[in-house]
Amino acid sequence: MKKLSRYKNKRLTELIVEDPNEKVSDSINENFSRVNELLNECTDFIVREFSLENNTRCFLLFIQGMADSDQLYDQALRPLLQKFFTAQDQMEKTEESISLSQLKHENNYKKVLENVLNGDTALFIDGYTDCLILNVKGADRRGIEEPPTEATIRGPREGFTENIKINTSLIRYRIKSKKLKMISFEIGEETKTKVIVAYMDGIVDPAVIDELKSRIQDIEIDGILESGYIEELIEDSTYSPFPQIHHTERPDTVAAQLLEGQFAIFTDNTPFVLTGPITFWKLMQASEDYYERYLMGNLIRWLRYLFLLVALYLPGIYVAVITYHHDMIPTNLMFSVAAAREPIPFPAIVEVLIMEITFEALREAGIRLPRIVGQAVSILGALVIGTAAVEAGIVSAPMVIIVSLTGIASFTIPKFNLAISIRMLRFPIMFFASLLGIFGIMVCTMFIALHLCKLRSFGVPYLSGFAPYNTDEQKDILIRAPRWAMTFRPSSYARRQKRMKEGMKPSPPYSKEW
Repeated sequence: MKKLSRYKNKRLTELIVEDPNEKVSDSINENFSRVNELLNECTDFIVREFSLENNTRCFLLFIQGMADSDQLYDQALRPLLQKFFTAQDQMEKTEESISLSQLKHENNYKKVLENVLNGDTALFIDGYTDCLILNVKGADRRGIEEPPTEATIRGPREGFTENIKINTSLIRYRIKSKKLKMISFEIGEETKTKVIVAYMDGIVDPAVIDELKSRIQDIEIDGILESGYIEELIEDSTYSPFPQIHHTERPDTVAAQLLEGQFAIFTDNTPFVLTGPITFWKLMQASEDYYERYLMGNLIRWLRYLFLLVALYLPGIYVAVITYHHDMIPTNLMFSVAAAREPIPFPAIVEVLIMEITFEALREAGIRLPRIVGQAVSILGALVIGTAAVEAGIVSAPMVIIVSLTGIASFTIPKFNLAISIRMLRFPIMFFASLLGIFGIMVCTMFIALHLCKLRSFGVPYLSGFAPYNTDEQKDILIRAPRWAMTFRPSSYARRQKRMKEGMKPSPPYSKEW
């Protein structure tokens, strides 16, 4: 795979860092003054002073809202206040008194503050250059809920949260194997965002993981606030309208893709997990395709592909036929369409642009408005505006039907990022159709097909399975074969251990004699 030099981005701002080797002092007064100097005007940092039974002065440093105050008091502060230590065994006995599973020493100011910023609590003790780091994270976070963007009739109801530890544990619950590897990174000079890369050792292509690690390590940026930052920085083709990395809120989807030989990228503070490499066909698949019986799954999948074509081509075909190819329409239907368009003062391309842009604006308004009124505004707005536009003679009734069908068809695409791509490509197809008719649509289709054949996701061809052709992968592209017949992982990215189960026979589980 080709290493992309653009990942070595310049920092957005120069980070002003004091001496990174500054050590913690053995004087509690000096430490107290230094902490107040470093955290000037940071009112969310809490410094609590107290003294032990032998009059040894101490103070705790933590961030309000990120540390669990009850746990800090019950398991650290109260045991310390109730025991007496001599000066000689002060540090050792202090550690024994604190009933926390994760406790470590630190004497570097920079690392102490990094731990506090991550939600830990620092304990400074007079007379010691070591600072104790207490793991008492306890910020209030959103609990596990059903993912709102990927609803399903049949399947698990759990969704990822903004807590990366909970997200990785949801995958561990599903894949209880030592082959599941998780590598941690810290990205962002200011935000220090934790990022974890997960993959199945022995199944995933090692070259893909090496390339992924290289791209992540080459990221230099002030902050990562959402997984979309990482997606844009590591994808192969930035200017392509098609997504090259999949994002999901469903743990079962991530677990299934890991078992097929893909990787997953967990980002702290976001419920969306990135997975890759992907193909175009993966973006057309939904979880229910594999939870329902394969006949029902195939019917829904074919319907999905049909409406993908409707969402992409229907307005362009209407413009081409109305403008250039009247003979393609039955006579009675042509008379009906002509009568409807007779009072319209605009050509077909202007008419369709008016309706498409209005529909997109209503859809965006429905998303941004509060959920209670958003759906009502989008539906009623479309009905009212459509009816008023027809009565005012701005657009024809057939155009309202065409745009409505196109909008409904775009909602059948299971992945939101692919649906946006299709909505975007619909406009150049309409322009080509208005200029050259059906020939223009074919030219635009040819350019899209050539781009898809050239596109890669971490070195994997975007149309893998058809271009290049692979017989084994046909069982899960346009159709979904029965579960017992799907014995091989996709060879596009599972270069090792391609067989899903050793010794599994590609035949029905029961014979006719049974």
